Amino acid sequence: MVLTLPELQEKLQAWDGCALSKNANPVLGEGNPNADVMFIGEAPGQKEDELGRPFVGAAGKFLDELIESMGWKRSDVYISNVVKYRPPDNRDPTPEEKEQCMPWLMLEIALIKPKVIVPLGRHSLGHFYQKMSISNVHGTAQKLTDDITIFPIYHPAAALHNGNLRQSLIDDFAKLKEYLDESEIKP
Repeated sequence: MVLTLPELQEKLQAWDGCALSKNANPVLGEGNPNADVMFIGEAPGQKEDELGRPFVGAAGKFLDELIESMGWKRSDVYISNVVKYRPPDNRDPTPEEKEQCMPWLMLEIALIKPKVIVPLGRHSLGHFYQKMSISNVHGTAQKLTDDITIFPIYHPAAALHNGNLRQSLIDDFAKLKEYLDESEIKP
């Protein structure tokens, strides 16, 4: 049986296979169910936990601006996280938490069928390429399969904490747009 995104959301609401689910709300991805581009962060923050939506806090607002800088809208893409619950005090997710939540992300990817996956930050990149460093590969296309390209970019929150990364993010989104245009991927 093939699940739909709403059915997946419903199943996540009832899932308790991750200890984080005891003290946080589930946050599945959202956006265009037929998106060619999928952005993947690491885990929900406080605002995301409160609203049950990914990337709605300060980092999400910056992500929206970056997407719009390409001439795209948030509604053109799909946005999710590796971990589906907010870790306490916004700490980094543990390897165990990432592993427990990974089947949810894999189901989202299978349902969306994106052509380009944009891991935002090292936690997300690590799922696809464990030995790659985000600082070495950000802003470059990496072929994952014949059908999927990985285009790693720093997490927008990193630029909020380190102003020096802001221009890198802006530049990387310009490179992403160039790649999408060359690949004839349109919103």
